[in-house]
Amino acid sequence: MSTPSLTSEAAGRAPARPAAPARRRRSPLSNDWQRRAEVALLVLPALALFLLFVVLPMVQAAYYSIYNWNGLEARDQIIGLGNYEQVLGDPEFRRAVWHNLVIVVLSIVVQLPLGLGIALLLNREIRGRGLLRTVVFVPYVLAEVVAGVIWLLMLQPNGFVDETLRLVGLDGLRQLWLGDTDVVLFTLLVVLTWKYVGFAIILFLAGLQGVPQDLHEAAALDGASWWQTQRSITIPLLGPTIRIWVFLSMIGSLQLFDMVWIMTGGGPAGASSTMATYLVSQGFERFRFGYGSAVAVCLFAISFLLAITYQQLVLRRDNADSSSRAGAGRSRRRGR
Repeated sequence: MSTPSLTSEAAGRAPARPAAPARRRRSPLSNDWQRRAEVALLVLPALALFLLFVVLPMVQAAYYSIYNWNGLEARDQIIGLGNYEQVLGDPEFRRAVWHNLVIVVLSIVVQLPLGLGIALLLNREIRGRGLLRTVVFVPYVLAEVVAGVIWLLMLQPNGFVDETLRLVGLDGLRQLWLGDTDVVLFTLLVVLTWKYVGFAIILFLAGLQGVPQDLHEAAALDGASWWQTQRSITIPLLGPTIRIWVFLSMIGSLQLFDMVWIMTGGGPAGASSTMATYLVSQGFERFRFGYGSAVAVCLFAISFLLAITYQQLVLRRDNADSSSRAGAGRSRRRGR
């Protein structure tokens, strides 16, 4: 006599589900190829634009620079490095390079403490903080041509600046702000500080949001003053942001053109010329396109050399830290 089997239904339980097939785990090699494909997909459009709008014009400028060409007639007179010899031997070009270097140094010396101080102030809980942040950023979002025309009118003889000085009893400080060769470069520096310090403030404010508040509270419990906290905690942690701003300020100062061109045109007598205004003056006003192309190549070489030097001497540690953090993140993901 056979014994009937006891099934799940007979036992009053739900039938057991078939076991799900084990999920196949992708090999690390497959993940690497997928990641490389994703990187290539994201990078290729930007790389194509970079080649088209940066590398190609640069190669074209280097090609034109070996010609004695006025931009109108056919390019049939090759002079080799003759244009470069003239550029490097021209005292006006060396003077323009010096002006750029002065602007680089003084922009950092003036704008860094000014922007950092205002950013630390606006990072505190004060009434109207949002409005003040907007106000200090307004000059930066103004178009350069608009800002240049405004200041050009204000700095005219007997203009707004002169009349303001006269009203407050400082009539002796009135100057030919844009007409005196000893004053014009420093006048431009004041205008450039007004125009671009807002960018430094916003960048520093963004960096300050990454400083842990716990460190401030711990310093306050230890009896540290506000200034001691900023000097020992906030500013050191803001170091990478400051170094990035210095790099951007340096490159921007080397390429300075529009504000100077609108307000002074590089004058008077070349007292405010920069490499970019010298390039446009020689290339487009005097129809020396081959010579102007050589100036463009020299401008690129100087900017590239300074950028690489700064990257190696100053930003290398920040880049190494970022790479190590990214590598640690990938290792953790692979270990899961």
